[in-house]
Amino acid sequence: MRSPEATRRRGILLVRTLLILLALTFVAAATWAQAPDANPYFARKNTFSVFAAYSNDSSHILLGYTENRKLLDFGVSYGRRLWMGRIVNWQYNGELLPVALESDPVVYQTQTFIAPSIFAGLTQTVPLVPVSACQPGKGTVTEGNGGEDIVYNYVNTCGRRWTMGEAVSPIGMQFNFRPRRKTQPFVIAHGGYMFSTQPIPTADAGSFNFTFDLGAGIEMYRSKSRSVSAEFRYHHISNHDTAGENPGIDNGLFQVTYSFGR
Repeated sequence: MRSPEATRRRGILLVRTLLILLALTFVAAATWAQAPDANPYFARKNTFSVFAAYSNDSSHILLGYTENRKLLDFGVSYGRRLWMGRIVNWQYNGELLPVALESDPVVYQTQTFIAPSIFAGLTQTVPLVPVSACQPGKGTVTEGNGGEDIVYNYVNTCGRRWTMGEAVSPIGMQFNFRPRRKTQPFVIAHGGYMFSTQPIPTADAGSFNFTFDLGAGIEMYRSKSRSVSAEFRYHHISNHDTAGENPGIDNGLFQVTYSFGR
């Protein structure tokens, strides 16, 4: 049978042991909480994205001169990290746009014939598309026909025509800054080409055009692998004088992108 003194010493030793274990537990927990993340960067090695982009108007920003053109794009992109440091994450970025819509202004001319008498009162509407700019108006036209003149009144009204196209931008770079932060500013640029089902932006321009863009935006990471970004780009379309006319189109393009990868 243990003596009271031995029992007291054993109790003191047990309490000391428990206190030491408790202290070690707190130290370990604090050390674990303060230890740096093994991967402190918000940056993927391979990035897959889906995006939508829209521009409500065009004007002479840098190279293009055609006005009042709209763009609506839906596409996918792939990015590959090339180099990363504490300040910048340098990535390759290529885009594929299976839906690239371009809108031109249209003049609808309603003609009401006056002469010859056989055509008097006949009305027809003729689309004159596409045009550099739409100007509503009205008037009277007299056309010689080798005999009795053709005379008609006309009224011009404005509308729009959307042209379906597809685009590819295989050349592209993106630079994200502050890759340790969830919110990262970035700059981006691409070069590529576009096919359309009709000539754009005028009837004498081509259906094959070259494209390039340059922009900046903000990418917001929701996790290490997923993010949402919003950006503004200068976007240019032209045929590089491969058709009868090359007026070019300059747009300010707004784009929203959802990205994922690892």
